[in-house]
Amino acid sequence: QLQASGGGLVQAGGSLRLSCVASGFTFSTYAVGWFRRAAGKEREFVAFISRSGAARSYADSVMNRFTISRDNAKNTVYLQMDSLKPEDTAVYYCAANSSPRRDPNVYAYWGQGTQVTVSS
Repeated sequence: QLQASGGGLVQAGGSLRLSCVASGFTFSTYAVGWFRRAAGKEREFVAFISRSGAARSYADSVMNRFTISRDNAKNTVYLQMDSLKPEDTAVYYCAANSSPRRDPNVYAYWGQGTQVTVSS
């Protein structure tokens, strides 16, 4: 099970930190991805992090603004979001998979999503 939290309403230029807490499986053996879905749009890749944290990847749209990290001792992955823009408004989901991938269809476990709204 994955539990995402930390969303909210923030002004453009502000910051939020999302958390994804895992339970019921060996978290350290899974890569984790963050995805988002804006209203009326397809789900899109945001970032992923490998099992150890050594490998990370970001969508071009969030590069240099978002940072993904993990604490395996706490079964938690974080998404630090800085310099937020109105176009970042979406429901954000975390997901776990045996290997880090950009394709959301390969992920086996999903959290329930947390709403991020950025006002202009």
